[in-house]
Amino acid sequence: MTHVATIVSNPARPALDAALLARAAEALPGAGPIEWLAPNIAADIHFAPEGAPDNRALAEHVRLALGAAPLDVIVQVAATRRKKLFLADMDSTMIGQECIDELADYVGMKEHVSAITERAMRGEIEFEPALRERVALLRGLDAKIVAQVIAERITLTPGGRELVRTMRAHGAHTALVSGGFTLFTAKVADAIGFHENRANVLIVEDDRFAGFVSEPILGKEAKLASLIELRERHGLTHDDTMAVGDGANDLAMLGEAGLGVAFYAKPAVAAAAHARIDHADLTALLYAQGYKQSEFARD
Repeated sequence: MTHVATIVSNPARPALDAALLARAAEALPGAGPIEWLAPNIAADIHFAPEGAPDNRALAEHVRLALGAAPLDVIVQVAATRRKKLFLADMDSTMIGQECIDELADYVGMKEHVSAITERAMRGEIEFEPALRERVALLRGLDAKIVAQVIAERITLTPGGRELVRTMRAHGAHTALVSGGFTLFTAKVADAIGFHENRANVLIVEDDRFAGFVSEPILGKEAKLASLIELRERHGLTHDDTMAVGDGANDLAMLGEAGLGVAFYAKPAVAAAAHARIDHADLTALLYAQGYKQSEFARD
């Protein structure tokens, strides 16, 4: 069996059963063994297609066969599914918020800034000038507010700690690579357990935001460059890498990864990524690598 289809539901609302797995198997060419990774949450279906199939198209075919069931499907080559390098976006991926939108709320500009953020993440406007425009609106805001935002408003996405800590326990290198700000990524990366974090630097003068961000801005090309640099530094192959994100500035990074995963992503990102997660939490990226729930690292 050369390929594997991983079917995953949200662990908070298990929705997978034998009947649904049978329907999924019927939609796969040369379907063979089925292996449960977590009862009623995730399972693998091994199969042997002829030639080199379009994995995204096959995943969509299985999703259609599953109907309205809240299940995600990841199709890939079985031999290269276990990854040794993981890069992740932060905002709306490893955390549930957009940090700059939360900061803007303190200057009465959240609705305006959120609209710009949404357009940038959809790829309707360029990320770099959009970031400069939003940062300018923060001028004069007390930088100490960051600690309050992190304490009161930032929530870690379910499954993120298990994902990063399990991969680390099996020798993978992990990096949080964000178009956001180091004031946030340093805390979030530490809380989740990433080896390192990279992000933009907000300029602070006299304990207040100056309204500027250090150049060059870490955007789409810098995320891509980070993946390539880390892959080469650790002597890894293309297939050894995985990346996850939700916005247009993640597209290049997702495309370069061995497995690029769109997580509750904007439509253009979900359509372009190798795999998409619309229902499960971040542990889906462990199941996609063949980890069983019993193998997850839990602090």
